[in-house]
Amino acid sequence: MIPAISGAVGPLGPSEWNVAPPTPVGSLDQGGAAGTAATGSADGSFGSALTGAINSLEASQANATTASQQLATGQLTDPTQAITSVENASLAMDLASQIRTKLVDAVDQVFQTQM
Repeated sequence: MIPAISGAVGPLGPSEWNVAPPTPVGSLDQGGAAGTAATGSADGSFGSALTGAINSLEASQANATTASQQLATGQLTDPTQAITSVENASLAMDLASQIRTKLVDAVDQVFQTQM
């Protein structure tokens, strides 16, 4: 018999599910993008949002590597923590791959547009 899933899934908590409040229309910058609420960056640029996303991806990969090594060496007593961090890293990498694919498709479509 498979045991029921408990609430102990690792380091996840209520802060994982926080969503920033919407930015009022009057506070949008000239480029039409919201500032720190939408991008999580101080200056609100696409480049800094992309840099933050890549840094977050690298951090999740590093956490998964550390958790896997700790599990293999016996330093980690709860295997669900390692499984959770590895799955989070896998999902983050899948999302990054899909975003990259969509971005490349969009750029290809722009370059193929005839004027």
